Amino acid sequence: MGFSIATWNINSVRLRIGLVERLLKEWQPDVLCLQETKCPQGQFPSAPLKEIGYGHIAEFGQKGYHGVAIVSKRPFTAQTSHDFCSKGDSRHVSVTFEGAKPIELHNFYIPAGGDEPDPKVNEKFAHKLQFLDELEAWSTQKAKAKGHRILVGDLNIAPLVHDVWSHKDLLKVVSHTPIETDAMKRIMAAGAWHDVMRRHVPEDQKLYTWWSYRAKDWNAADRGRRLDHIWTDAALAERSGGLQVHRDARGWQQPSDHVPVMARFDI
Repeated sequence: MGFSIATWNINSVRLRIGLVERLLKEWQPDVLCLQETKCPQGQFPSAPLKEIGYGHIAEFGQKGYHGVAIVSKRPFTAQTSHDFCSKGDSRHVSVTFEGAKPIELHNFYIPAGGDEPDPKVNEKFAHKLQFLDELEAWSTQKAKAKGHRILVGDLNIAPLVHDVWSHKDLLKVVSHTPIETDAMKRIMAAGAWHDVMRRHVPEDQKLYTWWSYRAKDWNAADRGRRLDHIWTDAALAERSGGLQVHRDARGWQQPSDHVPVMARFDI
């Protein structure tokens, strides 16, 4: 049986619900995980998605900021959210797909961290580092779970040399600093997570999912970063049958600065 999952930082789901519909119609993933929905709880625009076959929706939102949601063709159970850093932010939602071997899916929106990579002067960066520390501890516990595990989302870290347009130029830029990339390595090790995207695109090849709004011509400049990720347990990673990065979506009308990524699995 095939199982496909897409992840996308939509940067306001109500503003871009038409783009969500377009993606679902074109790609038809079984599941779509959205981040930065910026939508208060209970106001998620579910009606048009249900009309095209996505009748199962788990949302966790707040007014104006953050927000995550899981939109699915398939029924799920056990919706939960974990309050990292005890801030009450809507940054994590989880559901479980039942089966012979259940699949626990976690959708994350990790703090961006602001502009200055110094926790002493930048509270946002300090928050990000605390979040990463808690995520490492959380991953240690999740590594003990039975069944399959998937973690997706906008993790706001580009960990590898070719996950950014210039490793040298971005070493002191938030999202690619050593303190962040080292933290991500620890998280992946703690949770025994496997980087599905890099199973399909070798580490010596450039791979981006985000291009800044500040660029006059994002496509020509191509100064991207891979901030969006799909991780799984080892057994599920072995069953990964394909990957798509929808770069063209960055050129759609009123686009998000992130593009959708989809992985397929044979389960």
